[in-house]
Amino acid sequence: MPNISRDEVAHLAKLARLAVTDEELNVFAGQLDQILDAVAKVSQVADADVPPTSHAVPLTNVFREDVVRPGLTQQQALAGAPAAEEGRFRVPRILGEEQ
Repeated sequence: MPNISRDEVAHLAKLARLAVTDEELNVFAGQLDQILDAVAKVSQVADADVPPTSHAVPLTNVFREDVVRPGLTQQQALAGAPAAEEGRFRVPRILGEEQ
């Protein structure tokens, strides 16, 4: 069973540039010890004949094939726009208003 000391927690906190109190060192030591115990248990279960997986069930590509289809012409796209200018959508200016 892993047992992490307060000094190791203080060293980790220093490396992470965290300011921790003595009380927090005790709390973090207990929490990190529990985490290391859980990782040790998982390491015992994982065996060399079990391949690593990213999902519990096998997945296949769920994307559809790309099919080229005709799109809108410029006139069709701009037909529903509230305002157009020089063949483009006209939008209200938002930059520089606070000046």
